[in-house]
Amino acid sequence: MFVVHFYDQKNEMLNQLLNRVPVVGEDLKIKGRKAKVSSVTEIDEKTYHVQVALEAKAKPGVAADPGKKKKR
Repeated sequence: MFVVHFYDQKNEMLNQLLNRVPVVGEDLKIKGRKAKVSSVTEIDEKTYHVQVALEAKAKPGVAADPGKKKKR
């Protein structure tokens, strides 16, 4: 069992006790957001720091056709 700390830049997002350590390039889902492992650093035999790159949040879109907006 390994203690894995997930970081987005310098912010710790999550730490978990896992059976295997993620590898570089692996796709993950952390807190409902897609992430890709960018680097893995071994701190000691059981502790690892994993840097992840999160995908940008999807912003709510505007109405597809402005002519179809509800008129008041």
